[in-house]
Amino acid sequence: MDSVEVGRCGDPWWGAVRASDCGLCTWHTPPEADGLTHAEFFQRLDIEGGGIYRPFQQGNETWAEMVTRTSRTITDLAHRHRGETIILVGHAETVEISFNALGLLPVYRSFDLKVSPASITEWIIDQNRTQWPPPRWTLRRFNETPASGGGAPAQG
Repeated sequence: MDSVEVGRCGDPWWGAVRASDCGLCTWHTPPEADGLTHAEFFQRLDIEGGGIYRPFQQGNETWAEMVTRTSRTITDLAHRHRGETIILVGHAETVEISFNALGLLPVYRSFDLKVSPASITEWIIDQNRTQWPPPRWTLRRFNETPASGGGAPAQG
């Protein structure tokens, strides 16, 4: 399921206008990967020596390329929607990359992030998002789920 499909899942709950942006997709995989299972994908297309600047699979983008693409999209969306609340729906990698885009972390972090399915991460800012040096975002919530006591407020 890509970010476009995930975004469609959320429409009825949020009542928001939906717009798809391929910049928020996870890995841009090569066309020959279409229809393959994960196991087949890794078996057929894996290459040795994958890492930050070298792809893990033939024809795939690198981690650094995905971080740059997704970070650019996140910051562009923040700029275009100044003063508004926006909801980005994506996979764990999109949430992880928000730490690069908004937290200004390097491409390779010295720690990992565990992002649960259907969890909520919230970044807020009260400064001009286009200023230089970049403004400081605040991570208000990370990886909240109903099981962790987070999620939507109770209806009453």
